Formats: sequence, structure tokens, C-alpha cells
Amino acid sequence: MDNVVMWLATGLGTGLSPWASGTVGSLLGLPLAWWLLGRSLRLQLALVAAMLVAAVPVCHLAAEALGGKDDGRIVLDEIVAFPVAVLGQSAARHPAALAGAFVVYRLFDATKPPPAAQAEAVSGGLGIVLDDSAAAAMTWLVVAGGLVLWRRRQRS
Repeated sequence: MDNVVMWLATGLGTGLSPWASGTVGSLLGLPLAWWLLGRSLRLQLALVAAMLVAAVPVCHLAAEALGGKDDGRIVLDEIVAFPVAVLGQSAARHPAALAGAFVVYRLFDATKPPPAAQAEAVSGGLGIVLDDSAAAAMTWLVVAGGLVLWRRRQRS
């Protein structure tokens, strides 16, 4: 069981990257988000919620095994939170929009501006997942604004 938990928590091993493990692990969130964007909003919401809830105990168990903190090798939280950044925004399936969302998400996740920093302080696996979810929610706002501007420019 421990091997399965660690395999999932480390994003199938991507979190073991010696270089920018959070970013490398987050890359798995790109195809996941792209796939989800092709589904109905109701299904997107249901699947993202289920993945976030399921990630909490997995991340918690992995953190316990790795010393009780949000270890950099744990990237499942980044993977399942990234789709929140583009949730319901079908235009974000465009490669440029998805890439831009990824860059903004990684910036917010790395710098942890409020409320992500406060969310990270929540104990256990919930805090591990919650800070990434907050970073993704902030990214969603940026992406939504960017897509509105992009659409206006396309019409002009």
C-alpha cells in the first residue's frame, strides 16, 4: 500500500525530479486539464472535486512517510489542482491559453500569495491540497480575464 501511495503522491515518479519537482510534476496536470475541458461543466466539477478530495489522504500519508511536512516530492496536489485553473473555460483548450494558465499557476503556487499561504498553514493533507487549490483559483481569475480580453481582440 505504501508503494502505491508514494507512486500516486509523487505523480508517477515525476516528483522525484532533481530539478523543479513541483513544475515537472505539475506537467501531468496539463493533459488532465485539457481532457477535462472537453467534458460538460457538471462532469468537470464532479471529477475535479473527486480528485481533490481523494488527494487529501494520499498527500497526508505521503507527507507522514516523508517526515510529516509538504515535501517537494509530493506533487499529486499540483496535478489535481491545476485543472481548477481552467475549469469551465473551454477556450483554455487552446495551447497558448493552457500554457499561459500553467505559467501563472506555477507562479502563484511557488510564491504563495494570500490566500494560498494561509491555506498551506492548514494541517495535514488538507493544507497540502488547499494551497494549490487556492493558487489554481487565483489563476482561474487571471485566465478568465485574459480570455475575455483575447475574445474582444479577436472581434476587433
